[in-house]
Amino acid sequence: MFQLKEQKKILRRKFLSERAAIPHDERNRISHELIKKFLSTEIYRAAKIIMAYASTPDELQLEELFAACFADKKILAIPFIVGKGKMSAVEVPNFDALEVGEFNILTVKRELRKFIDPAQIDCVIVPGAAFDSSGGRLGLGGGYYDRFLPLAVNAKKIALAYDFQLVDSLPFETHDAKIDTVLTI
Repeated sequence: MFQLKEQKKILRRKFLSERAAIPHDERNRISHELIKKFLSTEIYRAAKIIMAYASTPDELQLEELFAACFADKKILAIPFIVGKGKMSAVEVPNFDALEVGEFNILTVKRELRKFIDPAQIDCVIVPGAAFDSSGGRLGLGGGYYDRFLPLAVNAKKIALAYDFQLVDSLPFETHDAKIDTVLTI
C-alpha cells in the first residue's frame, strides 16, 4: 500500500511538471481544440447538466466550455469544497456569478450558490494528472473526485487531456474512481 501511494506521488509530480511546462499559447490552443471536440459529442449534446472544474493556470482552460453551456442553455456546475476531501456541485448561472475563492480558484458568490444533486448531473469533466486506457485516473491527491464521482451515478465521466497524460496503465487503488472517456487531440 505504501509503495503504491509513493508510486502515485512520483507519477503525479512527473505529469504535473510536464503540464506546467506547456507554454501559455499552446495550452490555450489545445484547450480550444479539445473543447471544440467535446462540444461535437453526443454526450455534450444530450447533457442537460454538466459539471466542470474551474481551471487553474496550469490546467486546460475551460472558459470556452462554460460559455458554450451558457449559450446552449445547459446547467453548468463547478465543485464547491465542503470539507476535507469532500465537495458538492454548485450551479454557475453566468460568468458574473464567479469570484476568486479559496486556493485562488473561482467559485460561485455566496449569495448565488445553488447546490445540485450529483445524481442529476449528466456529465462531469474530470481533472487529473494522468489517465489510462481502462478508465484509471491519477488525481491531484486530495481524493475529492474519488468521493464525488460515485455519487454522480447517472453522469458520464470525461477527461479532457494532453496527449502525454494518456498512458497504458496507472497504479490503482480500490477507492480510486474510474472515468468513462478521455478526449485528447
